Parts: sequence; structure tokens; C-alpha cells
Amino acid sequence: MKRVFSGIQPTGNIHIGNYLGALKQFVELQDNSDCIYCIVDLHSITVPQDPKKLRESIRNVAALYLAVGVDPKKSTVFVQSDVPGHSELSWILTCCSYTGELSRMTQFKQKSKEKESAPTGLFMYPVLMAADILLYDTQIVPVGDDQKQHIELTRDLAVRINGKYGKDTLVVPEGKYMKSGARIMALDEPTNKMSKSAENEFSRISLLDPPNKIKKAIMRATTDSDGEVRFDVENKPGISNLLSIYSVFSGISIEQLEKKYQGSGYGDFKKDLVEVVVDALAPIQQKYNDVMESGELDKILKEGAEKAGAIAQKTLRRVKENFGLGL
Repeated sequence: MKRVFSGIQPTGNIHIGNYLGALKQFVELQDNSDCIYCIVDLHSITVPQDPKKLRESIRNVAALYLAVGVDPKKSTVFVQSDVPGHSELSWILTCCSYTGELSRMTQFKQKSKEKESAPTGLFMYPVLMAADILLYDTQIVPVGDDQKQHIELTRDLAVRINGKYGKDTLVVPEGKYMKSGARIMALDEPTNKMSKSAENEFSRISLLDPPNKIKKAIMRATTDSDGEVRFDVENKPGISNLLSIYSVFSGISIEQLEKKYQGSGYGDFKKDLVEVVVDALAPIQQKYNDVMESGELDKILKEGAEKAGAIAQKTLRRVKENFGLGL
């Protein structure tokens, strides 16, 4: 079976964009792949975090992994900082990366806001992400399509190192991106990606949001003035985003939805979308509560870290030997 790795930061509540762009793939891949799924807490401290809230968020994200259908009997689930190999390989990769390629990373430009001085962690974030992936001889990386640039950097680093230190040093991974619904946009600013850190809490729908909050977010969602339910990203980004959400959660094609709501306006469409999203998230929320009450989460994470650590050490031994490190 092919090795799969991916992870999500424990900052803010996981929203439907994270779910449709990555988590849904986590579940689909685990039956036919060797899956390793991580809560990437080291990435979260690129910006200041409250330690108590961060620890709570780590457990919340882990519980949501299980709630959406990740099975710890099929997949390895653990916390990134519990496996020291992530940091160790990250330094080795740092020494093989260039400031030019890192300065061109789109997310760094966005998060640093083009300031002359920005936190070094934001700049080095892509190298740590590459280490996360390469540490496990990963072949497939299921991510949202906004992560393509990071995957390409990971591949470039692996190819560069293999060319200099031996072709068996690192496995060159492939990204796996959802063909539809992977790029869910903000409800208030549909030209921007949905974000966990956006100031407007109604710009997103989180997996644990109650029905009344989901309703408010959808009913307030930005659309346009012509009232036609039609998919046109360029001219109608708001309604196009809502159509994407509706389609992925319901299984109904966008073309069928356009026909269904032809001439009915946005009100009925939004009301039905509320019901679709609430119904889709209800079983996830119930499973999340069950996981948190079971008392099994810490045991699952500890066992996952032990299993991941054993795999990581094999990779590190090979990399260090090829680099001439250690005795």
C-alpha cells in the first residue's frame, strides 16, 4: 500500500473548507493506503499562542479526526511535537533550501503582509511542512489545492537532495487534490479562501457550529443583486461558492441545482442549504462528543506517536548516513 501523510494545525475550529479540502480525503484513503495523520502543533507556534488554549485545540482537532471517520485501527494519528524527528529533519532540509524560493511562497507573502521584518517561523514554515511529509517516506499527500506550492517545494527539496546525496535519500511525494469543492471561499468575502483566523466569525462554518450559527452564517452570506442561482465564479463568486458547498454536501451536481432553483431566488436556496449543511454536520458533532467522553483519545495519540516515531527513525538514519552525519 502507498504511504499517505497529511496534517492540520490546531488553531481555531476546523471549518468546512478544511473538511472538504482535506479531511474527507483522509477517510477515503485509509482503506487502501498506509495513512499517517498528524496534528501539526509546531506549525501553530509560528504566531503567538495561549498554551492552555493550544493544548485544548490539539485534543479537539484529534477528536475531530476521529469524528469525521479516521479510524486509528487503520491510520496512525498523533501529535507532531511528540515525534522529535520532525524538527531534526526540518533543520537538514533548511540547510538545503534557499531564501529566494522561500520568499516567493504565496502564504508567507500573505501572512507577513509584505513587511520588511516578519517572524522567522512564518518564513521557514514550508520547510517544516516538507520535513513532515518526507520524514515518513510519503508517496501521497491529500491537501486542499491552496497547498500546491508547498507540495512543489517539498518535491523540489527531495529531488535536489537525492541528486546530491543519493537517489534513495528521500521519497518524492505526489499531492492529491480534490477536483471539486476543495477551495471553499469565505462567506462574507467570496473572493478569499475560508479561514479559521478571519475576524468575522460568520465568514466560515466550523464543524462544531450549532444549527443557529450555521443558519446565520449562510443567510448572511454575500451574494449579488440579480437573484439568479447560477454558477459563475468570475461574475457571481458568492452564489457560486454556496453552490459548491451545497453540491459537495448533498451529492447533487451544480447543474442540477441550477435547474432546481431556476426562478426561485436566493431565499429558498439559502434556507435549503442551511438544512443540508446542518444535516451533514450532525453525525460528525455526535461522534466528536462520543470521542471526547470516551477517555480513549490520549491513549490513541500516544500509540500513534510511538508508531510514527519508529517510522521516522528509519528515515532519519538513512538521511543522516547519506549526509555523513553521526558516527
